Amino acid sequence: QVQLVESGGGLVQAGGSLRLSCAASGRTFSNYAMGWFRQAPGKEREFVAAIGRIGGLRNYADSVKGRFTISRDNAKNTVYLQMNNLRPEDTAVYYCNTVNWGSWTVYDYWGQGTQVTVSS
Repeated sequence: QVQLVESGGGLVQAGGSLRLSCAASGRTFSNYAMGWFRQAPGKEREFVAAIGRIGGLRNYADSVKGRFTISRDNAKNTVYLQMNNLRPEDTAVYYCNTVNWGSWTVYDYWGQGTQVTVSS
């Protein structure tokens, strides 16, 4: 199992930016594609973005394309999510996980997530 610790969330005004981090431990980080997901109150968890094992592949949900950027640093076992031009509808708890590329099926237990709140 991989242990996942998300951080970097907070309260921001619409149009603002945040950078989320996810530190992973427990297995060889570079062996896995990584994804970000989010869950808003009363809604199911949804896919946000994913990055391939060495960072050459990226995929985004339509709702965040052009505003969010996923990246990773395999030397630091960390994946990032740069979020720009935030909107109130981006308010959610954000989680990372190891993923199967394409299906976005996750392999590991969820971490505690990090809360992002965007005020209008």
